Amino acid sequence: MSGVWIRDASATEIAAAIRAGEVTSRQVVRFHVDRLRAGSALTSVVADRYDAALDEADAVDARIAAGESPGGPLAGVPCTVKESIPVVGMPHTAGLASRRCIVTTDDALAVRRLRDAGAIVLGVTNTAELCLGIESTNSVHGRTRNPYDERRVSGGSSGGEGAAIGSGGSPFGLGGDTGGSIRIPSFYCGVFGHKPSPGLVPANESVPSLAGDAELDTLETLGPMARRATDLMPLLRILADDDGTRCGDVDSVDLAGLTVVVPTRSSFVRPMNRAVRDARDSAGRSLADVGADVRWQPMTAMRRVIASYLMELRRHAGMPVMSLFDSLSETPGRHLTPAVLRADSLQLRLAMIGDRIPELLPKPGRDLLDRFARDLKDEVFGAVGDGVMLHPPLPAPAPLHHGTLARPWLFGGAAMFNMLGMAVTEVPLGFDHRGLPVGVQVAAAPGNDHVTIAVAHHLESVFGGWVAPEDVTRA
Repeated sequence: MSGVWIRDASATEIAAAIRAGEVTSRQVVRFHVDRLRAGSALTSVVADRYDAALDEADAVDARIAAGESPGGPLAGVPCTVKESIPVVGMPHTAGLASRRCIVTTDDALAVRRLRDAGAIVLGVTNTAELCLGIESTNSVHGRTRNPYDERRVSGGSSGGEGAAIGSGGSPFGLGGDTGGSIRIPSFYCGVFGHKPSPGLVPANESVPSLAGDAELDTLETLGPMARRATDLMPLLRILADDDGTRCGDVDSVDLAGLTVVVPTRSSFVRPMNRAVRDARDSAGRSLADVGADVRWQPMTAMRRVIASYLMELRRHAGMPVMSLFDSLSETPGRHLTPAVLRADSLQLRLAMIGDRIPELLPKPGRDLLDRFARDLKDEVFGAVGDGVMLHPPLPAPAPLHHGTLARPWLFGGAAMFNMLGMAVTEVPLGFDHRGLPVGVQVAAAPGNDHVTIAVAHHLESVFGGWVAPEDVTRA
C-alpha cells in the first residue's frame, strides 16, 4: 500500500488491509509516526510512545504471520488520545502547571476499550488549560497550531486531537466534549467528530470531570474524532461497549423523508461567515436532493443560549472554576494568591471571571435564564422531532491565535447541544478561499446517534470529507 493510501484510508479500511496482509501494522504505525514528527511544529502530540507503538505493531504482524488472529477489530491501527484522558504511562495534566509531574498509572475505561479492540496508542494530544477554552494552549505543553494555517487556532479543548488527525498524523482519536470540545477542533481542522448521546461513553475519569453519575450525565462525554465518517459508528460502538442495542443502526436510516431543520436565525451574535453559511445551505440542498424534508425556519430562542449554558455548566460543576482549579492541583490546599492570578493562560482567567456571572445574578435573572433554556428545548425538539438540525458550531473558520479570547458567545452554537443532551456529528464540508476548513454540525434527539452519523456518511460522499492539508487548493 502506498503512503497516500495509508494517509487517506479510514481506520476500518486499514484494519482490514492489515488482516489481509496487504500492509503491515508496522508500516501503518511508522507512516503516522513519521507524519507526526514532520508536523511537530503543530504541537499536537505532547507526549509520545512511538517506540512502544512500533513494538505493539510488530506483535500484531507476528500473530498474522503465524496464522493467528491479530486481535480485535482495530488490531494494528494507530490512534491518539486527548491528554486530559488517562493513558497509562502518559502525562495527565489537562495543561495545569500544578499537575506537571503527574503521570497516570492506568487507562481510562474508554481507552481500555480501544486497546481491547486492538488499537495502538501513539501518544497524547494537547488541550486548553483545564480544558476550558477554544484555544489549545497552556504552560505545560505550549500552543497547538492549525494544520491548514499555523498562524491560526486548532480549536479546543481537544485541539491537539484536531491537529493530529487534520494533519494526517492519526486516523482517529479520542476527545472529550462538555461544550463543543470535540466539535470545535473538528470544525477548525476539517475532520469528523461525534458528541455521543448522554450515558453512552463515560467521561468521569478525565480531568476535569464535572460528571457525577457517568450514566446520567447530560453535559459531559467522550467521543471519537476521525478523518472518515465511516469510522464513527464502529468507534462509538467500541467506546460505548455496545451490545447492539445502544447506538442504533446507520443502515436503517432512510434519508428520504427525514426532517432536516436549517435555522435561518442562528445562535451567533455576529453574522455567520459567508463560506460557513454557504456550506451549511449546500448540505441542506444535498439532503433535499435525496428526498429529505428540508425546512429553513427561524429559531428565535437560540440567540440567548450562551448565558443559559454558562449557568447550567456552573450548576453541573457544583463548584466555581477557581475552586476546581485548586482541587485538581497536585498539592491541593489553601493558597494566599487567588486562582485567577495563578492560572497561566488568559483564557482560563477569563473563564474564571465569567464563571462568577451566574451567581451574581439576582434570582429573577437566574429564573429568566432558566426560562430561556426551556424555550430553547421546546423550540429545538419541537422542530427537529426524529430528524436532524444543521447548524455550524462556530460562525467563521479558524481565527488567528488569540482571536477567540473574551468572546464566549462564539461557541454557543456548539454548547447548546450539550445543554440539550443531543447527539451531534461535526462534518467537514470543504474549504473557504483561504484554504481553511468549513463544516456543519448534524444534531438529533438523544439516542439518535445513528441518524446523525448516517447523514455524515451522505455528506462525506457528496463533499469529500477530510482532505490532507497538502492537497488543498488555495485562492
